[in-house]
Amino acid sequence: METEVTRMQAEDYSLFYGKFKALNKINIKIPSNRITAFIGPSGCGKSTFLRSFNRMNDLIPSVTTSGTVFLDNRDVAKEDVVELRKKVGMVFQRPNPFPKSIFDNVAYGPRLHGTKNRSDLAVLVERSLRQAAVWDEVKDDLHKSGMSLSGGQQQRLCIARAIAVEPEVILMDEPASALDPVATLKIEELMNELKKNYTIAIVTHNMQQAGRVSDYTAFLLTDENRAGNLIEFGSTKQIFTTPSDSRTEDYISGRFG
Repeated sequence: METEVTRMQAEDYSLFYGKFKALNKINIKIPSNRITAFIGPSGCGKSTFLRSFNRMNDLIPSVTTSGTVFLDNRDVAKEDVVELRKKVGMVFQRPNPFPKSIFDNVAYGPRLHGTKNRSDLAVLVERSLRQAAVWDEVKDDLHKSGMSLSGGQQQRLCIARAIAVEPEVILMDEPASALDPVATLKIEELMNELKKNYTIAIVTHNMQQAGRVSDYTAFLLTDENRAGNLIEFGSTKQIFTTPSDSRTEDYISGRFG
């Protein structure tokens, strides 16, 4: 980690739903242009923590936080939320294309941020679909609804939509859990390509997937008060072969969770 450039960071970060503490004093540095996987049993706060980086939790009225989350050494709580979400794209568990054409799905974000020229949009759309490894499959059908694509194609369309606004970070919340093995493999191959240009953080329940695609792994677990704690963070190789905490080993080996 010493040689890595930190892109995202949390310092003593806790999150509450009303009086319930969901995350307890998380400290982590997430490196740039790497894939970091968040693993742990259901309910340990993985997705909640992931959404802290683009302030998606702000949409829940009862949420309060303490501590700090940083993007490039800037406190995300003090950032303009529209600008923040332009920098930090999000891909959800189930593909969620808009009920619009393939072209308009990808052009949606750039239009929102002021790109109106049709030829500029066409260049952006093609580049994003190429980066998302779906251009060759859809290039003759850009007028068709994004909803008409297969599940795997829809998810790659959503990734194209996320990268069309040229973010720095892509958050992925179980991006392949609703997909078949072939589509899952395409998403994993795509992630490995994308990390050349983006920092990626992924929540996954699939240990094999975490082992295959991530460079770093963070293991979260709830304590006796059901608050999510970061138990261990390190290179994926180290976490999966020589974890320093017995609870990490028990989880990865399938003894619980």
